Amino acid sequence: MKNIGEKIAFLRKEKGMIQSQLAEKMNVTDKAVSKWERNLSCPDINTISKLADILEVSVEELLQAKRKENANTKIKDIADLILKAVAIAMGIGVVVLNIMNQIDTKSSFIMIGIAIICISLFLLENKED
Repeated sequence: MKNIGEKIAFLRKEKGMIQSQLAEKMNVTDKAVSKWERNLSCPDINTISKLADILEVSVEELLQAKRKENANTKIKDIADLILKAVAIAMGIGVVVLNIMNQIDTKSSFIMIGIAIICISLFLLENKED
């Protein structure tokens, strides 16, 4: 969500409220809520806390117009972490095994290849268009 108006509208709808219900709880008119959601005006600074409570979010979350991480974001973060960890582990493994003279050239190239693939996948997933 890009702005506070979109955030208010989304959270209100998520709670199954219509504008007049939110307006009643906030002691404002439904026209005021409509203006907030269309970004024609903003809630008064003194009412932000009450609005956040009604919408069941923190004031910070409401003002930053962002949602807490959802399950997909967490899974993506875990996948990114795994890709980076495997790439690092392969690199360290090649170095350590090489120092100990416990790895042949073919195995070294395979491990480095795996590391490069992991880094490539990470970069492809996280590239900004």
